[in-house]
Amino acid sequence: MKKVNYVAAFAITGLLFTGCGDKDAKSDDVETPDSAKVETNIESPVSETFFQVPSPGEMLTFIKMVGGKSSKNISFLNPADNQKNYNDSKSKALNFGIYSCDLSYCSIFEIGSEALKYFKSVKVMGDQIGVSTAIKPEILKRLEANIGTPDSLAVITDDIYFSSFETLEDSKQGPTLALVVAGGWIESLFIATQLSKYEANSPVIERLADQKYTLENLIEFLKKHESDPNVAAVKADFEGLLGVYNKITEQDAGAGKEDKNSKTKVMSGGTQLVMSEEVYKAIVEKVKTIRNSYTLTK
Repeated sequence: MKKVNYVAAFAITGLLFTGCGDKDAKSDDVETPDSAKVETNIESPVSETFFQVPSPGEMLTFIKMVGGKSSKNISFLNPADNQKNYNDSKSKALNFGIYSCDLSYCSIFEIGSEALKYFKSVKVMGDQIGVSTAIKPEILKRLEANIGTPDSLAVITDDIYFSSFETLEDSKQGPTLALVVAGGWIESLFIATQLSKYEANSPVIERLADQKYTLENLIEFLKKHESDPNVAAVKADFEGLLGVYNKITEQDAGAGKEDKNSKTKVMSGGTQLVMSEEVYKAIVEKVKTIRNSYTLTK
């Protein structure tokens, strides 16, 4: 899959995912998956940044979809009560993104009681970084009303992320937004690696390999705000991760394959990333190191 097509596909997925499930932001009614409808009029940020970087929930939704079962494991999440330990602007913004991803995980994997805990941490930290208007108190009522409806919970948590994203963008808080996006993305990748294991040619491994394209886009976004020393430090971390990702080999998708019936070679366009188990393990360790440097307090 080519880089530009990959990014566009992620953006479209985000729009569709945001538009189904809990369709009325002012209603506390529980909406079941059977009654969920895709809205044609979706109020979501559509800036260049939005199309470059997917929401944290998109990777987790994919992992659940191909995994075929729900995970109830929360041991690898950043504990919700850690939020009181983040006192500087960098850790607050990064962990707002991280907690937003943890909230998405609890919602998508149907851990409703934990979702409420993580919402409260997101709310507290959101107030501290200037997105209190995007996380209104009535959202808690929506979460509580939809506690047994994972599709609706997932939509609500995506709404929180995108609304916070838009608020930061509208208020010209570029460096804070960059750190929030970075935190959400690295946490989604961390959780995905905790839930997966290496299997050659598996959809999960292919999706993890394709995160190289998202990482490249994210680094470009961070460069726009690297005059801020906190953003510059995170950019350096992510460039180190890209160095590991660059060990993945690229090949033409379908090139060299033969049709068993016609004995002719089948050629297809685009580039396919092929990740070895050795590179996979290196990426897992690098992601863990970076993520823990943001979440663990001294």
